[in-house]
Amino acid sequence: MDYPLLEKATQVIQAAFPSARPAFAMILGSGWSDVAGAFHVRGELGYETIPGLGRTGVVGHAGKLLWGDLAGLETLIFQGRRHYYEGEGWTPVALPVFAMKHLGVRRLLLTNAAGGIRRDLVPGTLMILSDHINGMGVNPLVGPHHPHWGPRFPDMSHVYSSRLSTLLRKAGEELKLPISEGVYYAASGPSYETPAEIKAYRTLGADAVGMSTVPEAILARAAGIELAGLSCITNAAAGISTENLSHEEVTETTRQTMPLMKRLIQAYWSKLAELADR
Repeated sequence: MDYPLLEKATQVIQAAFPSARPAFAMILGSGWSDVAGAFHVRGELGYETIPGLGRTGVVGHAGKLLWGDLAGLETLIFQGRRHYYEGEGWTPVALPVFAMKHLGVRRLLLTNAAGGIRRDLVPGTLMILSDHINGMGVNPLVGPHHPHWGPRFPDMSHVYSSRLSTLLRKAGEELKLPISEGVYYAASGPSYETPAEIKAYRTLGADAVGMSTVPEAILARAAGIELAGLSCITNAAAGISTENLSHEEVTETTRQTMPLMKRLIQAYWSKLAELADR
């Protein structure tokens, strides 16, 4: 990682939002960008103006950093993410977590679009991440240790907060919105998986598969940020689906599911507002 560039990016964000004191943050994955419409936006910054971040290279990622609030909670919203498969190293992937930690964020929601491996995870299902499997073959913490990320060997026993996951589940129950839970497998991408790979992932205990989220989860956990993860299942994985996989299917499913996604985020933020140590 280019730490001087990460620090410069943080300075640019602080200069753009000088009065921001966010305790909460959200990274919106493929097709999730419109969820930001649930928030009152106080400020906006294009990714291309943030050193080290740059424009997103994937359709369905708006590429904007928003400073806003919902349910009285000041929040940083990264409207789109950079991916390891884009080939620009870890700096753009790590930058949101690095910056939010410096700005005081204590709780984070990671979202993504994922392929369903478990048979009941049909397109349009929302799944809380109970755990993950890092199948990317890489780890963002490889390299010289930086104290920003806490101890050299951070514990990953409880990456996703049971407390925050419970709040997500309760928010869904109040909306009478069925929400599943499962283990997310992160592959490096950008090619979709083969049926044999999906069979192997299922044997390992994976319920859904994608190409993101795990690097940010590792970094946030290492940095001491409490986090939850939420997937929108956009398609059945290879070998389960009889159709060819495409990103167009991903974006179309999230578009159709958006009203439910937005309602869940609104209800979840109201639950967050009830935390005694907010």
